[in-house]
Amino acid sequence: MSDTKNEAAWKQLFEKHKILENIEKHGAFEITSRQINEFREARLMTKFDHRKNLPEIFKKHKLSILPITRGNYLISQFEAYKDLEETESAISKMPFPTHIESIDFENITSESAALNCAYVSGILADFIGDEKILPTVSGRMSSETFSFLIKTHSGADVRVNVSNSQIEIDGGYEGLETLTLVEAKNSLSDDFLIRQLYYPYKLWSNKLEKKVKPVFLTYSNGIFTFYEYFFQDPDSYNSLVLIKQKKYSIEETKITFEDILEVLEKTKIVREPEIPFPQANSFKRVINLCELLNESELTRDEITANYDFDPRQTNYYTDAGRYLGLIQKRREDGQVLFSLTHEGQKLFRLKYKPRQLKLAELILAHRAFNDTFKLFVKYGELPSKQEIVKVMKGSDLYNVRSEDTFYRRASSIIGWINWILELTRL
Repeated sequence: MSDTKNEAAWKQLFEKHKILENIEKHGAFEITSRQINEFREARLMTKFDHRKNLPEIFKKHKLSILPITRGNYLISQFEAYKDLEETESAISKMPFPTHIESIDFENITSESAALNCAYVSGILADFIGDEKILPTVSGRMSSETFSFLIKTHSGADVRVNVSNSQIEIDGGYEGLETLTLVEAKNSLSDDFLIRQLYYPYKLWSNKLEKKVKPVFLTYSNGIFTFYEYFFQDPDSYNSLVLIKQKKYSIEETKITFEDILEVLEKTKIVREPEIPFPQANSFKRVINLCELLNESELTRDEITANYDFDPRQTNYYTDAGRYLGLIQKRREDGQVLFSLTHEGQKLFRLKYKPRQLKLAELILAHRAFNDTFKLFVKYGELPSKQEIVKVMKGSDLYNVRSEDTFYRRASSIIGWINWILELTRL
């Protein structure tokens, strides 16, 4: 996150308060929102939902930050994040109640809308395993008082005391025997901040006799992915384990290989744009970035600071969207802003199946992808990187010259074609 306002402000704070020296001496450093506000608003300076969002000085010294009161934070070498474990699972299709008109399940643009949709369609009840669940708690509230142990990078456990810190619950659903607390995201990521599950879990575990279930939800491209966790030791921040993961859809998701072959047959090759050839291996993340831009125009720094991208990935993924004609950029007041093109806006108004097939068409309209896919059809397996590089060299790619660059960019071709093939396996 170098060159962002957060980065500069944290450097000044570390220098002024000798934070590294204090952590080395005492194991942790407590900082107040008033101290942070001297350089930049604490609300903006302490929101790091993913490891990649952390300022460079935090990353370099393996540091994280946790709130401990409404205006106080603790900085140390905490193991504060958990990697999201992706498992292969079929998508369960759920019907949407025909009498509900106030929710447009084909145009979900926020976490709250995704949760409401999951509730009224019965997805949440199915995942939780309780048809009697009702929405009960949500929004901002006080954590009240509790303490816990958290691991540091050295392997030691540190006791942290929390008193009336502010927490936020996206959705709480109570059934006959459980209270399920859901943290919802409409952006894809590699990890998440355990605190977003743990603090609400501690608060409500101390209040109720019922079992409290922490659940993480991601919604993107028509797919709801739920993760249920269990804290093996309620006193231990890092003791969470994944119990189950399940995917759901409301729209029809069945796409056949014949559908893809029809797209391949009708697609016309376009001239290569004067935009860097994609270096963005996850096509799901390209789609998710477009979804976020479908909600609002974003600056480069906003994308980097708020989503699970580092600055280099922000450039790679915005360029990938521009390569396909879905994203455009402009400069205003010294800032680079990104938004969807007219083509991009049209595409994200389509239903699930035609949207996926249109995305496949946009990919296959580029010769390097088209010819590689045809080799897959011919041989029944993806060609080797060497063969893909040979295809790329005959595709008149813009500004790709060195052998290393060809091989790095070949990974994107593999990733994007695998995404197309996965459409037929869902």
